[in-house]
Formats: sequence, structure tokens, C-alpha cells
Amino acid sequence: MSVQETARVREVGLRDGLQMVHAMLDAGRKLEWCRRELAAGIADIEVTAFVPAKVVPQFADAEEVARGALAMPGLRPAALVPNLRGARRALEIGLKKIDFVLSASNEHNLRNVRRPTEESIEDFGRIKAWRDEHGAGVELGVGVATAFGCTIAGRVEERRVLRIVERLLALGADEITIADTVGYADPGQVDALMRQVLALAGKVPVACHFHDTRGLGLANVYAAVQAGVRIFDASLAGLGGCPFAPNATGNIDTEDCVFLLESLGLRTGADIDALLELRRSVESWLPGEPFAGAIARAGLPKTFRLSAGAGPLQRQG
Repeated sequence: MSVQETARVREVGLRDGLQMVHAMLDAGRKLEWCRRELAAGIADIEVTAFVPAKVVPQFADAEEVARGALAMPGLRPAALVPNLRGARRALEIGLKKIDFVLSASNEHNLRNVRRPTEESIEDFGRIKAWRDEHGAGVELGVGVATAFGCTIAGRVEERRVLRIVERLLALGADEITIADTVGYADPGQVDALMRQVLALAGKVPVACHFHDTRGLGLANVYAAVQAGVRIFDASLAGLGGCPFAPNATGNIDTEDCVFLLESLGLRTGADIDALLELRRSVESWLPGEPFAGAIARAGLPKTFRLSAGAGPLQRQG
């Protein structure tokens, strides 16, 4: 009997989703979201971002949320950081996973974190050195944003993305996430780039972060699965988006992503019905916000069996 292959879905709605909403969600609600998503089978949650509160007021409670998340047995909380200052705050709180972010597009990096991509790469080296001295056991992930295109610069060359990945790996990244920040990717692009990133990374884990701005989010997940990726970021109810992507509709939907992966025969460990129940609560907490997702609208088909392991997954190449 063969062992069923697994895939990991990481929730980013509490960070990437909430950074775009108008309503302020208090720390208690955020921690309830964490507890209920953990109970629904998703243990990897990006719970906050250590950024200046004057820039993103939603994360003024970053320390409180991070401490509360760390107190939940079984939860693997992470936080996004854009620089060494943010990383030090996260490390001092006691988080064991930090997600550093930079953009492959220099223009996007300048707009997003107010410095060239090269300076961000150098800053990651400083974060790694500071982590090695002060935070043994802390995992450093790096997200390469705008890896498939940029609303400011347009085309982002594949070879540029690969050079950045090579440098981050050489500096000691524990994980690489390739992100379609503005929803420009198509399945052909995803397959071609991710096969090369996986080859470069070797044993270093590689994840994908897709947005559904132009309706190709789940098609891109499928292409990444075929290339060999088994870790995906997603946002409950499709919340989120990039502030520099006009009319962006947000991240891929957590519930739909779980449904796709399970349908392909990959075990995620997530309970879709529990995710849908949580989603209804989040909708009530954030009235007036746009929400996405086909499973929430249409429901699960009668033929669906969670973790059945009988999906049509075929690894190509």
C-alpha cells in the first residue's frame, strides 16, 4: 500500500488579507481566527506583520497577536518582516518562523519597501547574521514578490528571478516562496519557472504564493503541483491583494485551494466544512469587504471525499 502524498496550505489571510481591508480587526478576533483555523487542520499561519503602525495600522497589535499565537499548542505562527528592524522585533517576541519579503521587480521594491532590491538582499544577509547570533532555531523564509510580472515595471525576466533565488540560497535562506504578487502569472510561466527554482533549491523547501486577479490562481496552483511544489499560501475567503495592483481581487481562496489539492489526491489535513464555517464568521467581522471563492458559493460536490487519495495527480517530466 503506497503512502499518500501530502501538500501544505499556509494561511496568509491574517496578514496579506487584513492589510487591505478597511475595518480594524481587534487582536481577540485575530486570535479566534487562529484558533479556529488550527482546529480546521491548518497549522501554518502568517499571523501578522512587523511593520510600522503608521504605514499599516492593522498591525499595530503585532506583538499581542504574535504572543497569543505562540501560546496555542500545535500552531506554527509566522510573521512577515520587510527589514532587520522588523525581524528583530519578531525574534524578540519568540517567533520560530520569519518571512522576509523582497521584490524581483526593482520598481516594485522601491514602492513597497522604499529601497532597491539589491539593498533588500543585503539586508537579508544582515538578518541571517543577527538570527544566527541571537535566534537559534528560527526558520528564515524569503518571499520573492512580483516573480511573474509587475504592474509598475511590466515584464520581470525569468533569469533575474533565478539569480535572486541563487543569492538568497547562498546567504542561507531556509525556505523560498515564489510570489505572483499582482496576478500576472499563467500556468506555462509557473511550470517553467518553478521547475528551475526547485532544481536550484535542492533540499530547501519551495512554496508558491498566487493571486487570483485574472482568474488563473488555481490553474497556477495546478501547474506548480505538476512541477513539484507542495506548499501553497492562501487566504480565507480570498481576502487580500497588492496595493500596487489596480483592481486586484486578492489571494487564492483557502477553501478552494484545499479542495483542488485534495481532488488531486494530495492530503492537506484541512476540514473544508470547518473552514467555511470560519469564513462565515470572518465575513460578519468585516462587513462590506469583497470575498471570493467557488466552494463557498456552490458547496462541495457529492462525489468529493476529503483525503481520498484517488485524485488524478500525475507528475510530468
